[in-house]
Amino acid sequence: MAQVSTVTGMVDAGELGTTLIHEHLRNQDEAVHNQWPQAGAVKETEPHEVGPEETFDIAVREAKAAVDLGVKTIGEPTAMLLGRDVNFLKRVADETGLQVIPCTGIYTYDHLPQFFVNRDPDQIAELFIADIEQGIQGTDIKAAFIKCAADEPGVNENIEKVHRAAARASVKTGAPIMAHSRPASNTGPRQVEIFEEEGVDLNKVQIAHCGDTDDLDYIEGLIEKGVWVGLDRYGLDIFLPYDKRQATAKELIIERGYANRIFLSADSVATTDCFPLNVIEQLIAGGAANDWTIRIVPEKVLPELRDAGLTEEPERTLMVENPVSWLTA
Repeated sequence: MAQVSTVTGMVDAGELGTTLIHEHLRNQDEAVHNQWPQAGAVKETEPHEVGPEETFDIAVREAKAAVDLGVKTIGEPTAMLLGRDVNFLKRVADETGLQVIPCTGIYTYDHLPQFFVNRDPDQIAELFIADIEQGIQGTDIKAAFIKCAADEPGVNENIEKVHRAAARASVKTGAPIMAHSRPASNTGPRQVEIFEEEGVDLNKVQIAHCGDTDDLDYIEGLIEKGVWVGLDRYGLDIFLPYDKRQATAKELIIERGYANRIFLSADSVATTDCFPLNVIEQLIAGGAANDWTIRIVPEKVLPELRDAGLTEEPERTLMVENPVSWLTA
């Protein structure tokens, strides 16, 4: 049987079980925390930050909550520029028993460090390949998939370079690709086009965040190209309200029969330093994020879909079989 790399070792694909394919156990600005290690470390002097130990405790809490709800595995797409730290992920996995699948790649909407500005896609791809074949950050933990992103700036020169690097690493290693997208900027079709030009097997490509739109023609068009789509931001009402996300899922999964091409997840972040903590609390209080946790899919989304007619077989396809198919295609 094919095997999948997790932060605690290789596992048989059949042992992944119920999987949330897109959840983060921590995000932080790695450059800031490298240059100013004290940032967020002393909660008493900066009450709007979460200190390192509390960050770990919160990640453990969220991971345990997922396990208690029957989730066995998560895909963890925290790549470069999101604060990837596989030792941190391993500590959480060891503590909770959650299987955590790590990635390689670069998460950026535009900016690239000068190091990458002065290197071509092949040279960047070699770094991704090393993570997949040798191990991440000096460990023997190997990346199982490649992450890239396009957002409001669109697929500009820097973003195209990262996508081509991801594509070439995928062709060389067979690793699948998860591509953050922004439907409002129509990035998905261009992202798929680049992967096609580079010879990527589109069955290895997942276009994330398609659930940020209720434009069914847009989503169906991507599915018909042969890629996977992520309805994976449940709880982020700032991009699309929960009820509209559910209506989209019901139509695509139950009415149109696309359970075999879709992922359900939340893109939750146990902790993030993208904003001061008080700003995050204001966003939640204002309704921008509603029940946005690792728990929302097993606790709320799936029960409602069952009530709407989702039966056992397509649910197993969504939550168990699709992750295996994408990761081992």
